[in-house]
Amino acid sequence: MSIFELPKAIQLVIVTPERNLVSQEVDEVTLPGVEGYLGILPGHTPLLTSLKIGEIRYRQGKSVNYLFVSWGFVEVLPDRVTVLADVAETPEDIDVVAAKKARDEAEKKLKTPDSEFLVAQVALEQALARMQVAAKAAPLPK
Repeated sequence: MSIFELPKAIQLVIVTPERNLVSQEVDEVTLPGVEGYLGILPGHTPLLTSLKIGEIRYRQGKSVNYLFVSWGFVEVLPDRVTVLADVAETPEDIDVVAAKKARDEAEKKLKTPDSEFLVAQVALEQALARMQVAAKAAPLPK
């Protein structure tokens, strides 16, 4: 490949302190940067940014995969995206019942603002993002 050719795919690597979650070639990645969601295609301009709570979406051909992510960093190069996440979970890893319970507890705490308001706000955001990612793999239990 010459310097004028764009790469055909992106090597996506997602790791947490506990495990390597993803290492594969993909066509496209969308992830939650601190300034908003970033769409990354092969040939993207180099970038280093922080991640916030949300969903990572990556596509390989017609196959689309989703992950829950909470905090971390991402390095984008024209042919590689490396995600170093504090927490990352596949839809199958997510305990939807526990996420709903965390959402309910956080919503209750947010009704009476005190010193734990920000902790409850983050817990609510994490629970909602987990439920959103889990719903992409299977319908949520009632």
